[in-house]
Amino acid sequence: METHHEYSENWNIDQNQYNKNYLETKEILESIKNTYPEVVKKFPMRSTPYYLSLINWDDEADPIAKMVIPSQDELNYKDIGTITHEHDNTKLFGLQHKYDQTALILVSNECASYCRYCFRKRFVGLHQKEIMHNFEKAVEYIKDHPEINNVLLSGGDPLILSNQNIKRILELLDELPQLKFIRIGSKVPVTFPSRITNDPELLDILKDYSKPNRRIHLQTHFNHPKEITKESISAIDALISANVLIQNQSVLLRGVNDDPKILAELLNSLVGIGVNPYYVFQCRPFTYKPSAFQVPLWEGIDIINEARKYLNGQSKRFKFCMSHATGKIEIIGKMGDEILFKYHQSKYPENHNKIFTRKLPKDEVWLWEHT
Repeated sequence: METHHEYSENWNIDQNQYNKNYLETKEILESIKNTYPEVVKKFPMRSTPYYLSLINWDDEADPIAKMVIPSQDELNYKDIGTITHEHDNTKLFGLQHKYDQTALILVSNECASYCRYCFRKRFVGLHQKEIMHNFEKAVEYIKDHPEINNVLLSGGDPLILSNQNIKRILELLDELPQLKFIRIGSKVPVTFPSRITNDPELLDILKDYSKPNRRIHLQTHFNHPKEITKESISAIDALISANVLIQNQSVLLRGVNDDPKILAELLNSLVGIGVNPYYVFQCRPFTYKPSAFQVPLWEGIDIINEARKYLNGQSKRFKFCMSHATGKIEIIGKMGDEILFKYHQSKYPENHNKIFTRKLPKDEVWLWEHT
């Protein structure tokens, strides 16, 4: 199954519905690439005219720019790929089985827009060595592991694939009665909403395979209120009309949403457009050197607690978690000079629901040891 898909220069988007200064935006983008050629060579840059149109180029602290525009700091990143421990869970090329009930399948190495904080910078936009090329093998693996009751399609971004490939993947998964639901991780509703709203064929495919007894759940990635636009709202509405259930995974990011009121505005607005807050993630490291995006755990707890003051019952249902090598660890709060944690999901049975504390430096951004 061919997974690499090149888009035309205009990404099939009607430019008139976006930034009237698109050509100027394009020139700015090329200028940025020329300013950081070594960065872009190591970690490619890509975005859509739509997403770039959300940037206020006069604001040096613009949150969209921070998420998508390269930084010279990225040249300092070392040990890319070793810190995520994803290779430890890889059973087939492109298939990870970390939690008993879930198979994670990497189906693409591309996204509509490359996030500068991405923990899969080691291969996104660079190579296809880690993605699934023979989906039939993935199906056989799932059949041989009846404990698997759901599949998460990820990458890269699965919705960057052609409709033909998306349909074929869902068709193969549909043959597995053990699956209770299928998840798709995608930022396309945020960065490339016309991929959804202008493609009735894609919506028909999703609707055909999101059945009353086995729904498709789309996990998207809104990180800032500026990303909630009439275009992204239309994309969400179209997905809901296609019987797709939608959750959001935000990442707590320095300079983007590390303000409690901004984070609260995001989460409250998401509920309003039909997107359920699912996780707020501690920014996951992709190197042993902390990145400029990471907020220290002590500070992150304060931000989350303050944001909760402005949230209603619906918008505060999320878990503040880190996706750790040993599992999803909920960051509950502070107890004196220690931080209280709980395994929300565990790779190892002995850690199931385990509650523990750690005394950490005030500037620590992660639990580095296996807990």
